[in-house]
Amino acid sequence: ARRSARKDRSCHSSIFGAMSQAVRPKSMHSDPRPLGIQQCSTGDAARLLLCFTPTPNRSHKEDPVRDLKIPEQRHPEKAHRPDNAQPKKPSWIRVKAPGGKGYAETHKIMRENNLVTVCEEAGCPNVGECWSQGHATMMIMGEICTRGCTFCNIATGRPDTLDAFEPGRVAHAVQKLGLNHVVITSVDRDDLEDGGAEHFAQTIRAVRHRSPDTTIEILTPDFLKCAPEVLETVVEAKPDVFNHNLETVPGLYLEVRPGARYFHSLRLLQRVKELDPSIFTKSGIMVGLGEQAPQVKQVMDDMRAADVDFLTIGQYLQPTPKHHAVDRFVTPEEFKSYEKAAYGKGFLMVSATPLTRSSYHAGDDFAQLRAARNAKLGLA
Repeated sequence: ARRSARKDRSCHSSIFGAMSQAVRPKSMHSDPRPLGIQQCSTGDAARLLLCFTPTPNRSHKEDPVRDLKIPEQRHPEKAHRPDNAQPKKPSWIRVKAPGGKGYAETHKIMRENNLVTVCEEAGCPNVGECWSQGHATMMIMGEICTRGCTFCNIATGRPDTLDAFEPGRVAHAVQKLGLNHVVITSVDRDDLEDGGAEHFAQTIRAVRHRSPDTTIEILTPDFLKCAPEVLETVVEAKPDVFNHNLETVPGLYLEVRPGARYFHSLRLLQRVKELDPSIFTKSGIMVGLGEQAPQVKQVMDDMRAADVDFLTIGQYLQPTPKHHAVDRFVTPEEFKSYEKAAYGKGFLMVSATPLTRSSYHAGDDFAQLRAARNAKLGLA
């Protein structure tokens, strides 16, 4: 009887082992879920089997669920950095708390369409003003970035897979909001072979299909680790404005934007103009990070050499004590000086104020930008 029982257990073990091998994922650690209940696809019987993916070994101190609202989990690469004091903001920086009917309606549309906005993720100070007017900057390709820039409040880590339905949802939200001008940005996706270029193109085409009269502005990553040809994919989708921010002066790149290359970003903007001169190009920097005025003016010269049309300059605001310190608050008078210098260097459009952000008043600015080019070409 005992021999029979052992034989039965052995038979059961070998059968179960064979089935487990047949349906085991290729990589036990490729699935981001710590405990996956997956629908199997190997054989008719296997399709009915629920396969439990073993949980990788974890310390009891580790939390398998990451809460992106907690700074230490949102920015794990910054957790061990020393704290930097966050100075009190001057009077010209302060804004009203978000609220009101328009804000609530915009918030509702974003949630109904399961969309991420850079307004929320980056902690933009203008979110109350913009959303109350029905303006929001859509952030595609998820809410987790593969870079760890020291100024940025976007969560860092391994992103989720791309959502194939996202372009359609963005297009639906743009139509529902009745936008005349929309800004679409994204996280960096160094994990993708094309850096998300095709996803950008699909989103542009979807918006164009649903809202043909809406002008489209994109704010892209640098596609640093991709083949040069991926830029053509985005340009061929014909956005009205191609924006890529240089963020700061080249001397601060190693401490502010360590995953990027200043001259690569500059060349990216130049190539857009070479590929399609009809597309407006735009770029922006932050001040108050430790740069000097001559360095800012050199960046202006570099942008003009790359034929950039539109320059934005805004005050850097420190999201948390773990982020790059605010070196100083640049006065409104200094911003006026930068604006005057930039127009003198030939930019078609300049926005330089303490609260300027890439998409702040983007619709109104686009109308002025187009009018300025028409005037320059004698078409006004």
